[in-house]
Amino acid sequence: MLPSGVRDICRGLRDNAVRLLSLRGCRLCDRDFGRICRALAGATSLAQLNLNLGVVSSPSRIKQLAEALRTNRSIQSLFLHGSPLTDAGLALLNPALALHPALVALDLGDCMLGDEAINLICGLLPPDGAKSGLKELTLSANPGITPKGWSRLAIAVAHSSQVRVLNLDYNPLGDHVAGMLAVAVASSRTLEVLDLEGTGLTNQSAQTLLDMVENYPTALRSLVLAENSISPELQQQICDLLSEGEDSKGVVENTQGSRQGQTGEAWVLTDPSSQMVLMTSGLGDSLLAETEM
Repeated sequence: MLPSGVRDICRGLRDNAVRLLSLRGCRLCDRDFGRICRALAGATSLAQLNLNLGVVSSPSRIKQLAEALRTNRSIQSLFLHGSPLTDAGLALLNPALALHPALVALDLGDCMLGDEAINLICGLLPPDGAKSGLKELTLSANPGITPKGWSRLAIAVAHSSQVRVLNLDYNPLGDHVAGMLAVAVASSRTLEVLDLEGTGLTNQSAQTLLDMVENYPTALRSLVLAENSISPELQQQICDLLSEGEDSKGVVENTQGSRQGQTGEAWVLTDPSSQMVLMTSGLGDSLLAETEM
């Protein structure tokens, strides 16, 4: 990224002129990353921050981001998809995440997480009646999480009074974990979207999910089951039940849907490697609009 671009970003953050900042895949040196984090700390207008695809690439950068988040009060959506955090890195970041007053959407997909990280993440999904927590959580492609970790997450989701969207695609969940998630969905009063694309499910899982949708009132309106060994007939039955009685009610997604943000005026800076920084005055309808890889 051009040094002048970094200066412009920092100036925009300090002037509170930026609502959305995307550094997705940018090649930042450590010095420039630190400068941006210091500017982030005092920003009061920034609502969405995209650091996907390896921008947060070391323990020192994790610490700098954590320091910024401890002071920042405005960020609602944080995307770290494709960052090599590991459990140790998330442990460094977690105190700032847990205490942030505005954070409602978090993408930790493909972050090399395991069961220890799940224990921390569950703390961001407080039980009904407790403090506010995440509304949207993405944990795609974290194969190091075991069934024990997923069961812990299922319990937290079942009792959360906030979470609306849960993306678990491309994890080797299998039928056993899917059964636990079905119980969580049946218990949750808020979960509206569940993405289980490419998670190793079979007709056994689909039958469990079908029974759940058929026999229990849920808030669920969208269930993504693409790229699993599930018959079209079972998928259609689930779709029909989710749609029953209300045309706007959710559907079973057979193909990967696109998440689109709001269009509008934007300032785009491009470095010599065609990496992009986006700053805009508006937010999309979806808090996780920037998670597409």
